[in-house]
This record gives sequence, structure tokens and C-alpha cells, in this order.
Amino acid sequence: MINRFILNEVSYFGPGARKVLPEVVQRLNKVKALVVTDKGLIQFGVAKMVTDVLDEAAISYDIFSDVKPNPTVSNVKAGIESFKKAGADFIIAIGGGSAMDTAKGIGIVINNPEFDDIVSLEGCAPTKNKSVPIVALPTTAGTAAETTINYVIIDENKQKKMVCVDPNDIPAVAIIDAELMYSLPKGLTAATGMDALTHAIEGYITKGAWEMSDMFEIEAVRMIARYLPVAVNEPSNPEGRNGMAVAQYIAGMAFSNVGLGLVHGMAHPMGSLFDVPHGVANALLLPTIMEFNMPACLDKYPEIAKAMGVDTSGMSKKEAAQAAVDAVRDLAVKVGIPQHLSELGISSADIPALAEQAISDVCTPGNPREVTLDDIKALYEKVL
Repeated sequence: MINRFILNEVSYFGPGARKVLPEVVQRLNKVKALVVTDKGLIQFGVAKMVTDVLDEAAISYDIFSDVKPNPTVSNVKAGIESFKKAGADFIIAIGGGSAMDTAKGIGIVINNPEFDDIVSLEGCAPTKNKSVPIVALPTTAGTAAETTINYVIIDENKQKKMVCVDPNDIPAVAIIDAELMYSLPKGLTAATGMDALTHAIEGYITKGAWEMSDMFEIEAVRMIARYLPVAVNEPSNPEGRNGMAVAQYIAGMAFSNVGLGLVHGMAHPMGSLFDVPHGVANALLLPTIMEFNMPACLDKYPEIAKAMGVDTSGMSKKEAAQAAVDAVRDLAVKVGIPQHLSELGISSADIPALAEQAISDVCTPGNPREVTLDDIKALYEKVL
């Protein structure tokens, strides 16, 4: 078997890392940026922390801020027009997964215009050219979109999340600056942190996992268990914020290369049909689907339990596996994640539509245990 591992060309880490932007732009030999961000980050001054660096270095840029929490085909098309109008030659993405995904869609289509309908990018599109260079600065510790070859766009006509997987979309440079995350609200810190934990666990147990990905994912689980409660309860604590910033990146490095599973397969329809934040959907589903997958994961779950801080001494393999599930559920409750679909406005009548999308989601085949449409309906019912 041949395993592939794709990473950013260059990444920078640490509080204040955004200050390397001028040397990054110089190395890329670029002239004008389209800054892709959202209105909230502009309103609360987070984007300004980055654009101030550009201003000080006299780097030219225009801003595109029409990014939705779950970006759509229309978002990407509007961004493409903004890129062309600005006369830009590279992109600076500031934000969470939504800004990053929008930037990836823009960058890919600019250099592969035959995909300008956007919907043809779903799955593993045969793009020929690398994206316009993207410099990605995450403001949440969750999606790891700054280091993945994946992006997700909603097809408004089908009310469906399109998962796009393309090595050509990976940002050229990732700048992981925890200072951009200090103002993240408690609820969003919790949801994005649990998203990162889902990436780590699903990437660890997915069918495509191997020694290199396992090494990254289990370390990400360990770091998230340690740092997420700190980041949620002490938002200005540099250790907690930087720990989570690095942990989610580590998880992203691996899952980007080996895939995910049923948690993401079932979470995506919750976003496309009910606009549920991705991290919340993942966190709500994760413990229940871990239980479903347990028969296929009895060798790996005890390692997850240990990484979560559980003393498994004297436990049987099955007991240690259950302890992993319990530790994940306890962490979700501890950081305030909703535990039922009904809390999010989803009813039993909605389950067939959710399940139909989930069974065909690109992430579902990576699940370690085979799953049927009826299984998925039963799992949604279990968390209703």
C-alpha cells in the first residue's frame, strides 16, 4: 500500500506570528492581496490585527468580507469577482473554516476557470493547476483548514454540503498566531475545540489511518484534553490558546491525508439543512458514534482513553474503550456542548432527509465500521 502525506510549504507558529507576513509576501514575490474574512472579525478588530501589519509594510490589499458561517456557491462566486476586480495576485485568509474554505474555492477557480460553476469541484475534482497562493491565518482552533486539502461549500440549489478534496487547494503558507484567538467567545471556543477533537479521533480510527497519521492524531487528542478546558474557561490564558492552536493544526495535518468518518458524514447535513455550526454538530454526535464504532476500534480506543487522561490500569480492553467514550462525552458536557438534536430545532421528522445526505457524504466511507442507512437513522434518533 502506498500512503501519501501532503503538508503546507511553510508554517509559522506562536503568539504574534502574523508579524512575519511582510517577509512571507516578499518570498512569494506577490504584489496585491485579496483579504478574505468575515464581517464579525472586522467588527471586533481581529482582522485589523493582520491588516495593520500589511499597512505598516505598505502591502496593497482589498478586503472581501461577504463570507457566511457555512459558505455557499454564491459566496465563492462573489469572491472570485472581487479577486478579479482588485487585480490581486494572492489571497490572505483570516478566519475560521468558513473564510478558509471560501478562499480555497476562490483560489482554485482563478487558476482553474473551467470549474467556475463551483459545483463541479465536489469530491476529488481533476484540477490541473495549484490555487492562487493562499496565506492562511486561523482565528479559531478547530477546523485546521489552514493545513488541509479539504474545503466545504454549500450548494444552495440542492441544500447540500459539497466536500471538496484537492491537493491543489492547500494554502502555501499557514500562520498560526494564537493572539488572533484571544477574543473568541466561550461557546465558539468550545465548539471549534471539539471539532478539532473529532478530527483527531476520526483521523485516528479511519480506514486510511497508518503509523504517521496515528502519531499526530494521538498527540492532538492529548493536547486538546489538556488545553481545551483552559481555553474555554480562561480565554486570555496564552498557554491554553496556543496549546489549542497547535493541537488543532496537528490534527489537521493528519486527517487531511487519511480522511474522516461517520461523525463528519452525519454532521455535514446538519449544517446544510439546519445551519448548525459544524463544531457543535460534530461534538454532539461524536460520543454516540464512537460507541457505534467500538467493535471495530477496540485496539485504538484504549489509547484514546490514555490520551484523554484516563488511568486504564486494571481495565479490560472493552472497559478502556468505554472509558474513552465516556471521557469524550464528559469533556463535551464540561465545555457546554448541546447533547440533543431537539435543542437545535431538529425533530424526528427531519431524520430521513438528514440520513439520505449522510449516507452519500464523502466522509462516510472512511468510517471504521460499515454503516447502513438504517444505522444512520437510528444514530440520529439516539441523539434526538
